Amino acid sequence: MEAKPRESRIVATATIAMNKDVPATLLKVQPILWYWSYLRRIDAASPLWLNRAHAFKFELKEKKMNASKTSEEMTKTRRSFLKTGLTAAGATVASGLLMHGTKALAQSSSSLTAGDVAILQFLAAGEALEADFYAQYNELGGIQDSEVPGGSDDRIYAEKLRRIDPNFSQYIHDITDDEMSHRNFLNAYLVSKGAEPVDMEPFRTLQGSIARGSSGKLRLTNLMQLTVDTSWWTRYRSSTNNPDVNQTTFEQAVPDLHNGQFTAIPRDNSDLFPHEHIQAIANTAAFHIPTVEQGGGSLRMELAQRATSVEVLRLLISMGPIESMHFQTMSATAGNAPPLTDPTNGLTFPDLNCGVDPNTGARGSAVRQMFQTDLIMPEPCPFISTSLPACSVIRPTNTTGAATGALKFLTAMGLFIGQSTAFFSFMSELATAADAAQRGI
Repeated sequence: MEAKPRESRIVATATIAMNKDVPATLLKVQPILWYWSYLRRIDAASPLWLNRAHAFKFELKEKKMNASKTSEEMTKTRRSFLKTGLTAAGATVASGLLMHGTKALAQSSSSLTAGDVAILQFLAAGEALEADFYAQYNELGGIQDSEVPGGSDDRIYAEKLRRIDPNFSQYIHDITDDEMSHRNFLNAYLVSKGAEPVDMEPFRTLQGSIARGSSGKLRLTNLMQLTVDTSWWTRYRSSTNNPDVNQTTFEQAVPDLHNGQFTAIPRDNSDLFPHEHIQAIANTAAFHIPTVEQGGGSLRMELAQRATSVEVLRLLISMGPIESMHFQTMSATAGNAPPLTDPTNGLTFPDLNCGVDPNTGARGSAVRQMFQTDLIMPEPCPFISTSLPACSVIRPTNTTGAATGALKFLTAMGLFIGQSTAFFSFMSELATAADAAQRGI
């Protein structure tokens, strides 16, 4: 069976293992389009309709039709075709495929370069992921209202969060609202510029918490198997090291969080007791949130250096400080997490004010200053060159591999445990495209 778009010839074969027959007439049209529309039609009423996509296997081959085209023209024509729904369905798409009549991700629009589109698409996907995990926090420990609906609050978990900071629930609510606004704005902005928005909903397949207060909705992210890197605590307190200037290993504030997998929300009602256990879960949330937010502030500053459009630059440097505000607020909050050891798994939150390095056991005034909880302002550090005076800055802001690095960081955190290969392929392509953006003049 063949479809012959104007610029490409697509040869597709489908194997169907569902005892459902696809009408032969569908096979005469563009295979990608019938594949997507057919799945939606046959299972539109089922929340698990995407699972049926795994019964399909597509082999797509593209053949050049005009050998006289220059390599530059072919590069423009053979754009990567990675529609969200197709990828989520688990199809394998040949690199560089462009379907006639279908917009490709990161394709330049009438007013934005392909690089600017790629940057915004990657950030739009990231904001959707952030909005998803904050919604989980808000359902169980935040404030549910018309701004951030969903869930009905778990009293015990919320009380443990407020033991850390009386305003913790309000912070969760307000950050959730911020991330939702970023997600919605970025996609609307892309559409306004004639570019493709990013829809992450086909990847909403993960089972979340079933504890009291949870909505029970399927999720994009996993908050129940986290490995949290708390080295930002010492990175922002170091006056001698900056990962952009002199690479070094920064010590962890909570070493145990970086050496295992722990939940930041109650998985079910059995996690609500004993009290030290549910407090450890709340403490994990207190350190997880600034861990994500410090990366968000850096990422926008890193990608801003690749933007061509002044308006896109304005967008990035306007959103970036909001992420940094989240980080500043929640890093101060994390310092209030009570020291304890979880009796169910041995997870220990050290006393950061006792003057003992929780990693090595070293003591002294330098150790105390590195870990004590009231020193929340960033220390001046090397910036651009060690020959220049120290300067207090966001760190890192090196733009090389920024998007790919952010994706690897979140993946190593365990935030996507349980997601499909298609999800990782989709996100990797978005990150690669964003990192390939070049600032125009």
